Amino acid sequence: MAAVGSGGGGGARRRRAWRWAMRAAASAVVWTAVVQLASVAGLFRPRVLADCAGGGAGKAAASGLAALAGEDGAAARLSPPALVPKSGCPRSVPVRPLAPPARLLALLRCGDLGGGWGGGAPNLGGGEGVSNAAVPWPQRARPRDDPAQPWARIGGCVANLGGSRGIYRSNGYLRVTCNGGLNQMRAGICDMVTIARHLNLTLVVPELDKRSFWADPSDFGDIFDVDHFINSLRDELMIVKELPLKLQLRTKKRLYSMPPVSWSNETYYLKRVLPLARKHKVIHFDKSDARLANNGLPIQLQRLRCRVNFKALRFTPQIEALGRKLISTLQRSGQFVVLHLRYEMDMLSFSGCTHGCSNKETEELTRMRYAYPWWKEKEIDSEAKRLQGLCPLTPEEITLVLKALGFTKDTLIYIASGEIYGGEKRLAVLKAAYPKLVRKEKILSPDELRPFQNHSTQMAALDYMVSLASDIFIPSYDGNMARVVEGHRRYMGFRKTIQLDRKKLVELLDLYQGGVLSWDEFSDAVKEAHKSRMGQPTERKSIPGQPKEEDYFYANPQECIGSNGELRDFS
Repeated sequence: MAAVGSGGGGGARRRRAWRWAMRAAASAVVWTAVVQLASVAGLFRPRVLADCAGGGAGKAAASGLAALAGEDGAAARLSPPALVPKSGCPRSVPVRPLAPPARLLALLRCGDLGGGWGGGAPNLGGGEGVSNAAVPWPQRARPRDDPAQPWARIGGCVANLGGSRGIYRSNGYLRVTCNGGLNQMRAGICDMVTIARHLNLTLVVPELDKRSFWADPSDFGDIFDVDHFINSLRDELMIVKELPLKLQLRTKKRLYSMPPVSWSNETYYLKRVLPLARKHKVIHFDKSDARLANNGLPIQLQRLRCRVNFKALRFTPQIEALGRKLISTLQRSGQFVVLHLRYEMDMLSFSGCTHGCSNKETEELTRMRYAYPWWKEKEIDSEAKRLQGLCPLTPEEITLVLKALGFTKDTLIYIASGEIYGGEKRLAVLKAAYPKLVRKEKILSPDELRPFQNHSTQMAALDYMVSLASDIFIPSYDGNMARVVEGHRRYMGFRKTIQLDRKKLVELLDLYQGGVLSWDEFSDAVKEAHKSRMGQPTERKSIPGQPKEEDYFYANPQECIGSNGELRDFS
């Protein structure tokens, strides 16, 4: 009997222990759920423990955070490494890089410093999580400037380890298909980064235009350094190389695509686009050109556009190396001028500018314009456009203008352009006046250029580098390359860029060629007309309601340029 009683007592104790364990487990689950809900509501702030001195506790915390980070393998492969802070230090001290933490970021708070600085909080939970609002821009000093707070950068977001409110999650993903040539796409990429940052969206590396007249198959990574692009902006927003697999499969079946309204301000994107991004998780912009206003935007947005343009968009090492070789070869011969001679077939066809062309050439250019259904303007009065200054100068006209401006016969001139319409025959007058006329095809060997052949965008990147480095830059037409290069040269210290007044020049050219003006009168008039058009510091002209008529932001990014031409500190 004693043995039986003893066995019965042991069973009762085991049952009581089991019930206690189950209650403890249930309590733990309930309290975990309460803490998580309170954390999401901003009522509770978990703390991340680490050791400033790098002791055992710090190593344990770091390894625990690494384990959390490693749970989302797909995000780890697609995103740049995050930095885990050492808490307790007066200022953030980055330690070894870890994969982007999936749960750690959910525990950390981004922003809320007098308006908050979210830094573009990365995606949480595969893009499913949605915040209540886009991350607002700061109204005063950035977090790292406040030594009293233990701020740290985590996976591209600034986290206050001491006492901020609210969790900021990515509001979704933004996919972008750029349109146009190199510099139109370049400006569009800057705008798309800025929009993604403002809406707290995770940006997928933009896709480049492959359907335009140029039919260039180049991808983003064939032109720009992708890793530099991602890492140089990691404190502003999360950029990934592709969507997570789950969203890739979903968007193959259904993808919400739209062209944003041209010249829109930040309010449009907050009120019209952000709700769509939250609803669909992935939103696709099928156009990127001129989708953000020139003026009236917050200073932080304007300066981020500059940061992307001047710092984040760096060409691939292959393009950079060949571009530097071009530049050094030209510089060994002394000073040189870059003439952006925009006299290519696509330019003439789509603009309808046929001044100086034969009847056969005019018919060819017109047929080409009608062959592209997406080009809306078909019937064009060429002479009327020319008199309004809306056509590129012809090689013969630009020759007279260069002479009138005082460029002598021994001036070294580099032609930055694609294939000139009419070929070498059309350049005969310009070559006779300036024998030291060169192009990249004459400076570089066929073997050096072979990897770039049939890739017009990569060839344009070489011209872009040479244009920035030139002593004087002269565009014959104010297209995208002319304006973007002009703005970049302003940033580089207001380097001399002659902005030709084509409307005035056409008037003077007709008077001179008609015998009304003598050469000296023509030359004096040309010089007088361009005294204040040499790339000096000027205010960007704003015309409310007429964005196409006002000065282009990228031609004169005045918000980003100090009095001496340096980039203002907005990093």
